[in-house]
Amino acid sequence: MFTVLAQSGSQGGQASSGWMGMIPFVLMIGIFYVILILPMRRRQKAHDAMVQALAPGDKIYTNGGILGTVKKVEENTLKLNIATGVDVTVLRSQVSGKVTEEKKP
Repeated sequence: MFTVLAQSGSQGGQASSGWMGMIPFVLMIGIFYVILILPMRRRQKAHDAMVQALAPGDKIYTNGGILGTVKKVEENTLKLNIATGVDVTVLRSQVSGKVTEEKKP
């Protein structure tokens, strides 16, 4: 019984039903791209611009939780002053962000 119903219903619009079945998948991929991938790219571009714009004197924090002041900027590394007389070298890729000082009222 099922094969008779399937055959009789699919004879008229076999080509168009294949395209109509793909529309939900195309829409899901489009929504996935807009909701997840575009914001992630924007965040990454902003982070890369911030890391490239680092200059001596900027206060930053790293992925490992180290807070320090940029002392020297090199091609792939930064020299951070984390305490009086204590300098460490970190990779630029490990910089999480700049420390912003909040103004208290």
